Amino acid sequence: MHIGLVGLPQAGKKTLLRLLTRVDASAAAPGAGVVPGVCPVRDPRVERLAALYQPKKVTPATIQYLLMPDLTKDSSKNQALFRSLLNVDVLAAVVRAFTDEAVFHLEGSVDPMRDIDMILAECLLNDLLFIEKRLERIAKERTQRSGMDRAKEATVLEACQACLNDNLPLRTLELGPGEQKLLSGAPLLSRKPLLLILNVGEGEVRDRRLLEEIAQRYAVQRAESRARASGPSRGIHIVQVSAKIEEELAALEDPAEHAAFLNELGIAESAIDGLTRVSYEALGLISYFTVGPDEVRAWTVRRGASAPEAGRVIHSDIERGFIRAELIKYGDLISLGSEQAVAGAGKALLKGKEYVVEDGDILNFRFSV
Repeated sequence: MHIGLVGLPQAGKKTLLRLLTRVDASAAAPGAGVVPGVCPVRDPRVERLAALYQPKKVTPATIQYLLMPDLTKDSSKNQALFRSLLNVDVLAAVVRAFTDEAVFHLEGSVDPMRDIDMILAECLLNDLLFIEKRLERIAKERTQRSGMDRAKEATVLEACQACLNDNLPLRTLELGPGEQKLLSGAPLLSRKPLLLILNVGEGEVRDRRLLEEIAQRYAVQRAESRARASGPSRGIHIVQVSAKIEEELAALEDPAEHAAFLNELGIAESAIDGLTRVSYEALGLISYFTVGPDEVRAWTVRRGASAPEAGRVIHSDIERGFIRAELIKYGDLISLGSEQAVAGAGKALLKGKEYVVEDGDILNFRFSV
């Protein structure tokens, strides 16, 4: 599962990649293209569990970020970028919202709304061009031989085309399972979940007016969409980060100094920590935990996974020979203090194959192969 960091030049993409993954993209060879980096998910629950069990090893969940080439105003020069974006699961658009006369802007001025529109317009144009070409090809094929699948595909593509012509991304279009299958191999960028990362200045770190304005704008867009929304964000997530402040925080190795700086800023945690969790959510992922004196570990599964599917993440034998899952809820363990206390309160549960794993579950699998 990959998140692609995309945006205009000088938006802060390289800085964010370094803060998230410790990968310095400025050291990459010129023309290196996509630069990958792996980042641990900053999950306070892992730390609480580690404090409770004092294990030999602690393993958090991880995310892979991919730094993409800069977006330009010339659509023809963005084709390599778009091809790279087809391999990511979430588009993370880094948008400059800070003012610094020493840092140039492609348009000569800082305007986050304009930049967001530019990025999204390029994605919509990419999708529209593909659909137009695909419809032309289907029309030629249907004159040569009939095909029900081609007719169905054309119908779905025409619905997509109408959505794009209304200046709406395809993530706002409600599609059934069969329709989604017909589009599964199509290189359509605006179907992907979108993460907007607003890189604000030091003085705006607590000012959420821009974030709320953008959130309201997309709420209106959802209301105008002809499709029924399938969730609170309809595939859009928005976070606010001050890369400059995060660099200062990252330089503080003393936990007490780190906490004091956060307190001075009037914020509860590093925005980078929050960004990792929002990234995880945007990917449609959740974590469950295995615990014990040897290791406390966060395992990554797709939201909606069954207990056997979750077991497969550890080893395929667990899914194949699944018997049951022993379940403790994270909140119960933390509030009661031990597994024994949870069992004594009657809150240690046994779940079968049909159980859908929830974020934060603590699981122990029983299986036989």
